[in-house]
Amino acid sequence: MQRFIYLLFIGSFLISCTMKNKKPAIEQWKAEIVKTEEAFAQMAAERGIPEAFLHFAAEDAVLQRNNKLIEGKSAISEYFAQQTLKEVKLSWHPDFADVAASGELGYTYGKYTFSAVDTSGAAINADGIFHTVWKKQPDGEWKFVWD
Repeated sequence: MQRFIYLLFIGSFLISCTMKNKKPAIEQWKAEIVKTEEAFAQMAAERGIPEAFLHFAAEDAVLQRNNKLIEGKSAISEYFAQQTLKEVKLSWHPDFADVAASGELGYTYGKYTFSAVDTSGAAINADGIFHTVWKKQPDGEWKFVWD
């Protein structure tokens, strides 16, 4: 019985040590995701939305636009190539981020603002809430898999 109690104590101790060590890693991963989301928004503002989306998209990324799914990086490229809007501006900032305990998936959400001019010259303005799902790639970089 004494041996059982000793093993139970050691097991509990090891589990608690493992759990305590996960917390700093989770906070680091959250910070990485926020930094990546902010870099994504900055690139969109400086170099254009298509370039930013293609740069930060995983190969199997999915965009949901106008009740349609745009699946895969090549389809995302085609989607942006077909856009006819002018003076397009998109800005956003993550208000919240979280990550799975495994460190493989995370997500962000926050507010966005969009403006453009359509082919008839009419202004389009929209704002709302975005949600991005991020997946850690084999090279350690975070890429979005859902937007």
